[in-house]
Amino acid sequence: MGMTMTQKILADHAGLPEVHAGDLIEARLDKVLGNDVTTPPAIKVFEGMGARKVFDKDKVIMVPDHFTPNKDIKSAELSQCMRCFARKQEISNYFELGQKEMGIEHVIIPDNGLILPGDTIVGADSHTCTYGALGAFATGVGSTDLACAMVSGKTWFKVPMAIRVDLARKPGPYVTGKDIILHLIGMIGVDGALYKSLEFFGEGVKELSMDQRLTISNMAIECGAKNGIFPVDEITLDYIAKTNPERFANKDYKVYMPDKDAQYDMTIRIDLDKVPLTVALPHLPSNTRDASEVKDMKIDQVVIGSCTNGREEDIKMAAELFAGKKVADGVRCIVIPGSQRVYRKALDEGWLKVFDDAGCVISTPTCGPCLGGHMGVLAEGERCVSTTNRNFVGRMGHVKSEVILSGVPVAVASAVMGRVATPFEL
Repeated sequence: MGMTMTQKILADHAGLPEVHAGDLIEARLDKVLGNDVTTPPAIKVFEGMGARKVFDKDKVIMVPDHFTPNKDIKSAELSQCMRCFARKQEISNYFELGQKEMGIEHVIIPDNGLILPGDTIVGADSHTCTYGALGAFATGVGSTDLACAMVSGKTWFKVPMAIRVDLARKPGPYVTGKDIILHLIGMIGVDGALYKSLEFFGEGVKELSMDQRLTISNMAIECGAKNGIFPVDEITLDYIAKTNPERFANKDYKVYMPDKDAQYDMTIRIDLDKVPLTVALPHLPSNTRDASEVKDMKIDQVVIGSCTNGREEDIKMAAELFAGKKVADGVRCIVIPGSQRVYRKALDEGWLKVFDDAGCVISTPTCGPCLGGHMGVLAEGERCVSTTNRNFVGRMGHVKSEVILSGVPVAVASAVMGRVATPFEL
């Protein structure tokens, strides 16, 4: 029986000739990730085990991004705990505020060349599955598993079954990776890929930039998937040649493709030219609608950014759409570049001026409002259009607030119109 892309990566990292869905294996890890929320409890477990050293100081990544810049004493203590541990352990990939390379973890890790095709990474954050866009196996774990992984450089997996998603044709105007993944989640539901791999193929893949693929893989977890993964192509290779030229030149990566007889639970075809500008209404990512059919939904706030849509392509698109326009009266629009590098690019290119002229608030890179942490928490009865990845009850603040998920074009149009809108209305 043949293997999927994910199964091949896991087999290699487990030192096995083959694996099958349902197998329990122990696999070697190329990278281990924690943030300011999940690392402190992992450190307690680490120390409780009597561990003294991480397995490899160059393979552990620590990123303060959720409650940073620290919003209160508790969040400052969380960052301090991780910061002191990183210094003691001499963690080479610790990213402090203000560094050129810092930002939201799932933006800076691929952009800093820390993950390449064929790698295996676990992170104590559910959206670690982002890196499957690079042809890597990436998935989220809990803080206890993070602690054990920091000690051993290994972890256990139940080998997942897979769903094949064939992408055909070319997306229409303003349709982005966000619309595509919301469309898929709407098709199969929030548990439609529970503990399965989402493997993306088809002629439509070449129509997607790396930033769009990262967005799609990021939200694989929102339909329950263990991971989301794309095949490696010229777009992938061009990207890693820029982000990690040394490993690229040394061919220190591995490309995996599924066997012809690989087993998939199902195959889903998506004609990209039929995917509409899509929004997810409260309170599930699967509660999707064609944005043009959502009428008279007034809003109080718009958030543009996050690990889903805070990359350079997203911020550039937002600036192009905002040019010469104003945020509607009574609406707050918060723009959060996903990294210091993206922020600087926005500064150098004049995009920040466009946002300022439009009446937006511009933030330092942070997860902030996405998890109802800070920099845009909602009050009772408020409604927000957001380019983040979850819209559960209370996700961005009060349990009686509402979050509508969208791509950047719909978010900008909504900010200008003061209601859910599409860029065709601008």
